Amino acid sequence: MRKPWLLIATLTFLVSWTLSAVAQSANDVVWVQIEAHPSLATAQERAQAFGTRLEDVNGFALGGGWYGIALGPYRRIDAEQVLRVYRSEGEIPRDSYIALSSDFRQQFYPAGADILNNGTLADLPETAAPTPATPETATTDTATAEPEPTPQPADETPAEARRAEQALDRDARRALQVALKSAGFYNSTVDGLFGRGTRNSMAAWQEANGFEVTGILTTLQRQELFRQYNAVLDGLGLQVVRDDAAGIEMKIPTEVVAFSRHDYPFSQYDATGDIPAQVLLISQAGDRNTLYGLYDIMQTLEIVPLEGDRERGRDSFTLVGQNAKMISYTEARLQNGEIKGFTLVWPTGDEERRTRMLDEMRSSFTRLSGVLDPSWSDSAQQAVDLVSGLKIRKPKLTRSGFFVNTNGTVVTATEAVAGCARITIDEETEASIAAQDDATGITVLTPTTALAPRAVARFSGTAPRLNSDVAVSGFSYGGVLEVATLTFGQLSDLRGLRGEEDLTRLALDSFEGDVGGPVFDETGGVLGVLLPRAGSDRQLPADVQFAADARVVQSLLSQSGIASQTGDAGRVMAPEDITAQARDMTVLVSCWED
Repeated sequence: MRKPWLLIATLTFLVSWTLSAVAQSANDVVWVQIEAHPSLATAQERAQAFGTRLEDVNGFALGGGWYGIALGPYRRIDAEQVLRVYRSEGEIPRDSYIALSSDFRQQFYPAGADILNNGTLADLPETAAPTPATPETATTDTATAEPEPTPQPADETPAEARRAEQALDRDARRALQVALKSAGFYNSTVDGLFGRGTRNSMAAWQEANGFEVTGILTTLQRQELFRQYNAVLDGLGLQVVRDDAAGIEMKIPTEVVAFSRHDYPFSQYDATGDIPAQVLLISQAGDRNTLYGLYDIMQTLEIVPLEGDRERGRDSFTLVGQNAKMISYTEARLQNGEIKGFTLVWPTGDEERRTRMLDEMRSSFTRLSGVLDPSWSDSAQQAVDLVSGLKIRKPKLTRSGFFVNTNGTVVTATEAVAGCARITIDEETEASIAAQDDATGITVLTPTTALAPRAVARFSGTAPRLNSDVAVSGFSYGGVLEVATLTFGQLSDLRGLRGEEDLTRLALDSFEGDVGGPVFDETGGVLGVLLPRAGSDRQLPADVQFAADARVVQSLLSQSGIASQTGDAGRVMAPEDITAQARDMTVLVSCWED
């Protein structure tokens, strides 16, 4: 007698087999799954590799932190042929199998595609077989496909996601909040505590990215969030570089900069492409005085613009410099007799990427044993305007000026300060324009901090004799020499060539750097201010120069409420005495662009 349970089992098998046969008709829409990976980055790379030689390559999330690569979509009869042909040709792995659309979730390759939800599957024609990679080897064999492996599990349920989330440590939770904040979904404190604000931001991110809105990120979703967060670093080649000579290990954008040279106290990594970037590793032995000296020197370099925060502590400092072209960040610390740090120079306008990269560089910075040898320097790069091969910041132009009172007020030529973003006296003290006379070309400067000149101008009270000796004091070579130089000549006329009474004509050879400097008579009195050569189609002899008359200068000072000194004609001074007096009162006036 047949047992009842055996009859029920037989009927159940027949029903199941019939339903399966119906479900697996030749016109079903299916896929050929060829690979699966637990890493999204690996899956993207493999999908791109397959896409270079095969058609219909797609990538989908499988759930549970896995990502699959599949060919399709095809009708089942076509998919079986593709599976046979590509496996026989070695184009796809032997364990590739037929997969259903229900096995897949969010599409990640090709970028921006969404085949599962855009109607493509419904519109697939009944004959949609692709052209195999080598069609001449295709076969019409209709043998039954090999048994299919078990599909990968679906994405986590909310309960599973919560359990996975509970396994995260505090740092991992903070990292999630940082990524959500960077994406613009979280604006509260990064504390690693998942309260209402964090849950709302997770839900908003899920909604924006097409996931089920639960406020709990699954493992797959966390991976996608971090993929988006780190996408800004793509193309930088951010890798840990070990510089044993400098005794430093840290992440550096290796696809943007490459090692150039050791030039004490820097290891220099210069730009290799279109991005004008630079990385310096700072490494030298020293004490606190050495650190403070480095702090001052760094601020003279072109790569550290003047705008930006500066902070010097007891054993460390940070420098931020920014202008319209670049932004640089420098940090250095003294520890156990060794000063180590780094500088990142990056173009302005790429702040999100720069900030992310800087965070990675700072967190990866590791001190190793040893510092750069002081003998490691490039002698070919030595120059007065270079520090270890790096350019010192230079002004747009330099001219001369002179003190007119004990408060440090300076008179110069208007040419010296035209179009300047910043004006300095002797390269250190910033100054502002107190008065200006465009007609005569004279400008009065007031220092932002009080100065104590060793000597001030004493203007001539009487007209000098024609053809008497005169001298102009100025920084003829733009500050290359630390003191002013004197150029001697003669007074040719008390007027200009057209009879201008506010000018005096001189016969002497001067340089552009002398413009704005004081012109002395034989007694050491100032009889005027040297003016620049006027632009004209008519070329004057090289020794023809003009000075604004002392009376014009004193009138401008008086109108501005600034007192000046006038002296009576005295005895003739020796040239060396005039030189000493001139050097004490003549200053370098610099015009800066930033």
